[in-house]
Amino acid sequence: MKRFEVLTLFPRLFGPFLDEGLMGKAIRAGLLEVSLVDLRSYGLGRHRQVDDVPYGGGAGMVLRPEPVFAAVRARRALHEAEGRRTWTVLLTPQGRPFRQSAAAALAARDEAILIVCGRYEGFDERIRVGLADEEVSLGDFVCLGGEAPAMVMLETIVRLLPGVLGNPASSEEESFAQGLLEYPHYTRPPEFAGLRVPEVLLSGHHGEIARWRLEQARLRTAQRRPDLDAAVPAPPAKRAGAGQG
Repeated sequence: MKRFEVLTLFPRLFGPFLDEGLMGKAIRAGLLEVSLVDLRSYGLGRHRQVDDVPYGGGAGMVLRPEPVFAAVRARRALHEAEGRRTWTVLLTPQGRPFRQSAAAALAARDEAILIVCGRYEGFDERIRVGLADEEVSLGDFVCLGGEAPAMVMLETIVRLLPGVLGNPASSEEESFAQGLLEYPHYTRPPEFAGLRVPEVLLSGHHGEIARWRLEQARLRTAQRRPDLDAAVPAPPAKRAGAGQG
């Protein structure tokens, strides 16, 4: 079973997300466990304070180190007591860009994954230095907090776990899995609004279909994401007289 801990000031945001769709189905099937940890329960004093004004002045509030350290240490101790290591991920705009390869690496880890969601102006720097095994960013933008990015991360990682997707091949040919954007998809009817499905997809020639899909993936990547440096094999040469693949 893959285990995740989400440390957040707003655990109720995750309720429907974890109950519905393939995520909920995977949890109910025992393929993964997602625990929600309320950082405010580790807050200071009667009012459970978790943030304070920044030293040196400036706009916004900063997450204090004490509640976050206490929460992470408590969850680490819980897993260590069960003979399990942990890997702590800090969600911050300053982190490493989260890509498909990063999702695959996290899916392959044996440790329980602790995802710490930021809020307000960000984390006290001592949280980065003292707790984080890695810092992750979803892109060059800033959200209200780390909860929405955490949901995206969970979906991206969880769908790579064995048994979550009905067809494992779905994650092998999709965008970014092989360094390319995915080829176009079509389904019934064969013609709609004057637009026809490419004949090669109706031909039954599996080798030709595979070549067409790779060519389309390369073309789409070149047009839409020329920044992707894809190290993928060249399309196979067409054999004279080749039949169905």
